[in-house]
Amino acid sequence: MRSERSEFVGERPDAILIAGPTASGKSALAIALAQQSGGVVVNADSMQVYDVLSILTARPGASDLAACEHRLYGHVPPSQAYSVAQWLEAASACLFDLVAQGRTAIFVGGTGLYFTALTQGLSSMPAPAPEIRAAWRARAMTDPQALHGELARRDGEGAGRISPSDTQRLVRALEIFDSTGLPIGHFQREGARTAPLAGLKVERRLLMPARVRLHARISARFDAMLEAGAADEVRALLALDLSPDLPAMKAIGVPQLAAWLRGEVRLEDAAEAAKTASRQYAKRQMTWFRNQFGEDWVLNEQVTDPARES
Repeated sequence: MRSERSEFVGERPDAILIAGPTASGKSALAIALAQQSGGVVVNADSMQVYDVLSILTARPGASDLAACEHRLYGHVPPSQAYSVAQWLEAASACLFDLVAQGRTAIFVGGTGLYFTALTQGLSSMPAPAPEIRAAWRARAMTDPQALHGELARRDGEGAGRISPSDTQRLVRALEIFDSTGLPIGHFQREGARTAPLAGLKVERRLLMPARVRLHARISARFDAMLEAGAADEVRALLALDLSPDLPAMKAIGVPQLAAWLRGEVRLEDAAEAAKTASRQYAKRQMTWFRNQFGEDWVLNEQVTDPARES
């Protein structure tokens, strides 16, 4: 990744990708670029697709919606699980519609798999043979340090693109190679050729503010959510009597505030638990972005707009 100023410059791109951890200021940057380019903000956050949880998932508010056009926010009932493939189909339709209009699609969110699907497609990667999968996962438990060397002996290119500490990706690459005799990159390139962004002019922005500042923003944002009625949203969600296994029921803040609504904890303890969960989630996001995103992503370590926390 390379550092650079984040203003929109030069020829209008077909798409702008804005990724970053929760509360890093992505929405403020997306709206500013949409206003400057005449583009449309398209959601790339797996929790902001759900209805009911507008406040708790930091969906765009009334002033944001008035500032520019937004798509793919709050269009999925919380009673449904929404897959990456479903999102990609909807996002691709938005992209092609906007490209045809000569407008920029500005994808913004913190769900790394959504961006991977946009840029690399959903490849038809074969399922590993069960015995091979079991063997490599057992090896990962007993000798994870050996995985990178094992992959390097089979697939030097693949090993060069995966960190020695990224056990999950190493195991996946080894499973694929031993099952098919082909490197994982072969299947990824096949998917990339049919990726929605293939052949388009794309800018990539990654927001990664300092951890101390990010934690302060997370805390302030959750306090603001409580003031705005987040607990009422959770109460409405619980009234639907949904399965606790559904993604919307696991959104950060839902389990914590549900515990308070049931009288199991104090509100201040529920709020602190939600803030802790948000900080932990942000850490996982930042690690994922560092491991997955390459030099074509422009790194912005500054907060875009202190007044806008999403």
